[in-house]
Amino acid sequence: MNVSICKQRQKLAVDVDAVCRLITATQLPSGEIPWSTGEKTDPWDHVEAAMGLVVGGYLEQARRAFYWLRSMQLDDGSWFAAYRRGIPEDRTRETNMSAYIAVGVLHYWLITGDRKFLEAMWDTVRRAIDFAVGHQCANGEICWAISPQGKVDPMALLTGSSSIYMSLKCAMAIAAELGMSTVPWADAFKRLGDAIRSRPYLFNMTKSRFSMDWFYPVLCGAVTGEAANRRIDRQWKKYVVEGLGVRCVSDQPWVTVAESSELVLTLAAMGDTEKARIVFNWMLDHVFDDGSFWCGFTFPDMTRWPEEKITWTNAVVLLAADALFNFTPGGRLFSHAWWTENGHG
Repeated sequence: MNVSICKQRQKLAVDVDAVCRLITATQLPSGEIPWSTGEKTDPWDHVEAAMGLVVGGYLEQARRAFYWLRSMQLDDGSWFAAYRRGIPEDRTRETNMSAYIAVGVLHYWLITGDRKFLEAMWDTVRRAIDFAVGHQCANGEICWAISPQGKVDPMALLTGSSSIYMSLKCAMAIAAELGMSTVPWADAFKRLGDAIRSRPYLFNMTKSRFSMDWFYPVLCGAVTGEAANRRIDRQWKKYVVEGLGVRCVSDQPWVTVAESSELVLTLAAMGDTEKARIVFNWMLDHVFDDGSFWCGFTFPDMTRWPEEKITWTNAVVLLAADALFNFTPGGRLFSHAWWTENGHG
């Protein structure tokens, strides 16, 4: 890691190495990164944890994580929803979980410029995106999963489809870098964006109590500009507990570090760094003695819950810090302005 990045890291009130040590201590020799020691691994959170390692400069461990995922990819381009020490635990195949590898691979490329890695992961990314796009409905939304019995669940989730929108955007950027065609994906990307922006009735509305349904359409860049500002402002009080962070769900007194960090990413992506820094600072006291972050806590009693040290929660704190302080080139990954400047907005 270069000297300028090290100096920028020293200004943070986050112990980057402590966070990365937690993730690497949890990582298995195979490269798999469970939620916590002895717990399950899911493909989406595994990628998120690897991205945290890349921000921290733990590149070898991150590559092992990506190569583990490549080795576990199924013939149709998907992954199972959960593993435990490499053994499938939940054979559901979720579209958004499978597509997210594109985000992680582009993030690694932005930080390292390692073209050999990009080339090595291209086929894995291509097949994963084809799997997700293959389950797009006529109106643009994407079915959320295929059951263990092989039946497609026609339900679409707004958070999941928003995640796929970001994954598609990243996959097309990777393809452009490698000189590959993205024609089939471009139409799917446009139709998915239109569905997210204009057809909320296509998505399972019972999930709207989750804060991710509020900010993910903005985080992924499907909703930008004044529409993004209106969306965030309109439901701010529903999900945000001033001075503490973001509720996981609107009707429960539980603030989570992951959702708070993702709101920081969202605000930074919009260009509202002032508000993003405020929310970021709310999280800084919620750390264990080793410098890693809590998963969440209840209020007003401020009881830490759950007690486990979660890898992907800690990783997204690093992603939020990077988006605010730009100590790696990956800090621009979610920036609406950056994507527009690069022709993918």
